[in-house]
Amino acid sequence: MAAKLPVLQRFLRNLYFGDSMNARRFRYGLLAFDLLTIAYFIVSSVFHPKEPYYWLEYSIAAVLVLDYAARLIAAIRPVRYIFSFTSATDLIVIGSLVAPAFVDNLAFLRVVRMLRLLRSYHLLKELRETSGWFRKNEDVLHSLINLMVFIFVITALVFVLENDRNPNINNYLDSLYFTVTTLTTTGFGDITMTDSLGRLLTVVIMVFGVGLFLRLIQTIFRPTKVNYTCPDCGLSRHDPDAVHCKHCGRVLNIPTEGSWD
Repeated sequence: MAAKLPVLQRFLRNLYFGDSMNARRFRYGLLAFDLLTIAYFIVSSVFHPKEPYYWLEYSIAAVLVLDYAARLIAAIRPVRYIFSFTSATDLIVIGSLVAPAFVDNLAFLRVVRMLRLLRSYHLLKELRETSGWFRKNEDVLHSLINLMVFIFVITALVFVLENDRNPNINNYLDSLYFTVTTLTTTGFGDITMTDSLGRLLTVVIMVFGVGLFLRLIQTIFRPTKVNYTCPDCGLSRHDPDAVHCKHCGRVLNIPTEGSWD
């Protein structure tokens, strides 16, 4: 089937989905670019520079447009890709980068770029196969990414809804501070919601956010599980020092890296 594809589509599919060393280097380069852009989005949102680096943002947008077009060409079903979650987040980010040329106050949308890391299943598969460190810490890294995405998206929502309503929320950092103090139930009280919409948003954060926030924190700091399928019952996640399967009691022989002590 691959031989029947147009030359350009076949070339791009090999880059994005192939197993060659050049293809893997290309995808690792995309991952590095994603990480750099995410860092820039976070820093620029928090510190809110008086003179945004529009040339840099337009350059990032140009790279994202090329990447989006390449993925669209490489897709076997382009229409299905257009309506995918990854495609939607990319288009939102591209729109937020070029929007300052026409309107203001859309920079907060850039944080959704972090969601793209959660959808890079093919790259995660490669990292599992090539990196022992990633396999060992995969659950922690996933929880850390989920926590960052959750906090910064909620912060963006607070900033958008309250920037013009609440005199205590003047920038993105104020919104981040309010979000974290609310999620941790610290509640210093120096920043409070004064309008009905803000109070309703605070209730939503407290009811739905605190439980999820604590769960993600626990996942990051508690001992991680290991993936080992029990031959009898099929339970695939066990404690690192498990000797017996908690479900059926079978004796397990979970491979370990050993110790130098």
